[in-house]
Amino acid sequence: MVGGIQGDEPGAFMAASLITTHYKITKGSVWIVPNLNFYSIIKRSRGPFGDMNRKFAALSPEDPDYNAIQRIKSYIKSPEVKVVLNLHDGSGFYRKEFIDWSHSPNRWGQSSIIDQSALNIEAYGNLEEISSKVCTHLNKNLINEKHSYMVKNTHTRLGDKEMEKTLTYFAINNGKAAFGNEASKNLPLNERTYYHLVALEKYMEIMGIEFERKFDLDALSVRHVIDHDIYISFYDDKIQLPLSQIRDVLKYFPIKKDGNLEFTPSNPLMTVIKENDTYMIHYGNRKLATLKADYLDMDVQQKFITMNVDGKQKNVSIGSVVDVEENFEIEPIKDFRVNIIGFVQKGKRDESGVQVSRDKILKRYSIDRNGKIFRVEIYKDNKFAGMVLVNFDKNRKMSENISMASSKEKSTTAKL
Repeated sequence: MVGGIQGDEPGAFMAASLITTHYKITKGSVWIVPNLNFYSIIKRSRGPFGDMNRKFAALSPEDPDYNAIQRIKSYIKSPEVKVVLNLHDGSGFYRKEFIDWSHSPNRWGQSSIIDQSALNIEAYGNLEEISSKVCTHLNKNLINEKHSYMVKNTHTRLGDKEMEKTLTYFAINNGKAAFGNEASKNLPLNERTYYHLVALEKYMEIMGIEFERKFDLDALSVRHVIDHDIYISFYDDKIQLPLSQIRDVLKYFPIKKDGNLEFTPSNPLMTVIKENDTYMIHYGNRKLATLKADYLDMDVQQKFITMNVDGKQKNVSIGSVVDVEENFEIEPIKDFRVNIIGFVQKGKRDESGVQVSRDKILKRYSIDRNGKIFRVEIYKDNKFAGMVLVNFDKNRKMSENISMASSKEKSTTAKL
């Protein structure tokens, strides 16, 4: 499954990313490239160096996309791969006869793309039949009957010079069944993503691939997982940020003095871009937040702190998000001091041992736009030792430890 070959098609790359984060493959094998042209995604561009989906025929080694193209070609040619799915968001609504500008044979949205009717290979060569089955399944699960799907056969081998340069045609010429799935750019992101997922699940069913999904497959649930199930952690989970309601700017954010910010995203479409003394968190083609650096030495050996939360004592992992109903208190730790961002008690540098309620913290210092989540920073001498977040939102509970670093690869900041 390939998403993100063009950076202005978020339904495509969002659907592919959700397969990586919210599905578990229980039988069979699925290889996913959700962010093939990540630079294009960040730039919100079809292709800063030209359309990547027109570079699968002849391509100069000097082309900036050359290495990415060679890598995806090697995946496609792997003997393990039997079917290749390239996801797109296309203009309008494909219809076999002209209705208006948005509904005509020249449009691509709401179509299943094949280069030819059949391919003489061992399995899945009945391209048109498979594509028709997928469209039938999609049309049984429409949000609106106006969103109906149709098979679009480009008949590439008959002389379509542009389509001869595409990923799917490269796959066809290397003996792999290949399909494009197009969702209409006229639809909102969650609906595009929904249609891609419905199609992907049908392709997996046809291949006998079994899976478990962590959410209900409907447009509202898809919107929720896109917007709310997003986190990022820094420095081996010593800092974790829920991002669904994050403020546009977080000031005085702890960063190592060398400027290196190690992070672990909850989604492969997430990255951090450094620009001077600011660090911008991107999610797909959206910039979620800007972190303004407070450069510090770090000592991250401490693993836990003890908190009294609503009258109950808890051992809490540094990096946790802790739900609080009424008040909390950090128990003093020898050689450490606590700084509750937005809480001020004159004459007291260490804010451990103090019972703190929501009304004692200035709302503007919250990390979220709702004014419910606040930073509790821990220091050893003047070295940063980690952060705990306290969540006063009674309507949105968060787990105490949303650990991601243990199971996912870490990344470091990049520059555009």
